[in-house]
Amino acid sequence: MRTPNNERLTPDIAEAPKARTSSEPDRSCSNGKSPERRCILTGKNGSRDSLLRLAISPAGDVLPDPAAKAPGRGAWIGVTRAELETALAKGHLRGALARAFKGAPLSIPEDLPQMIETALMRSFKDRLGLEMRAGKLALGSDRIAEQARMGRVALLLHAADSGEDGRKKLDQAWRVGQDLEGSGERGLVLPLDRAALSVALGRDNVVHLGVMGHGADDAAPERVGKALARLLHYLGVAKPGDCDGVPPLAGPVDDELNA
Repeated sequence: MRTPNNERLTPDIAEAPKARTSSEPDRSCSNGKSPERRCILTGKNGSRDSLLRLAISPAGDVLPDPAAKAPGRGAWIGVTRAELETALAKGHLRGALARAFKGAPLSIPEDLPQMIETALMRSFKDRLGLEMRAGKLALGSDRIAEQARMGRVALLLHAADSGEDGRKKLDQAWRVGQDLEGSGERGLVLPLDRAALSVALGRDNVVHLGVMGHGADDAAPERVGKALARLLHYLGVAKPGDCDGVPPLAGPVDDELNA
């Protein structure tokens, strides 16, 4: 089975379709919402879009599976990196994984927290790339400002190293188009610098970008927003768009509810 473009699994996890037996319940949602899963560390439920799936590679390593496509059982987590590192150090993660994977032999890489951050960052950049090819992104300050004033930019994003003056001008144009003048609402500052964004989108000097959304049937802002929210939650950013103190990613990166 081919892995769709920009929907890569973490290395060492082979993709294969997961067959559902007649005794396994179908947990898909008929109302269009993402089905819920339970975090193995906190016991709290959350949508698949907000949690991260962990899977076991053929070699027995526990690896992140951000696209949730790896075969076999999975374990879902919805904690921050700091919380995961604490659970790893105290042995809580190993115990939770052992229960989730029914005692199957497994090995937890020491750098799993960093692997997860890298995977989530790549997943977000892949989502931006997909929306770019679908014509859902506006680039360039002049075009973003024009589209924003017309109410066509639903989500405004800024590189971590973007200038304050440039952000303020676009934020104001966006507020005008969204009928939010005087509210102080602003675009989101990403934990990626312009070099990383430029590589992700295959364009030069991407400092700002607008996710186009006009009308109830355009889901691009929601797709981008969910990928970004999952990343920011893991990084411990309490307020979306407030990435002060979060080191930006510079350039390219190489690299039953719990079923």
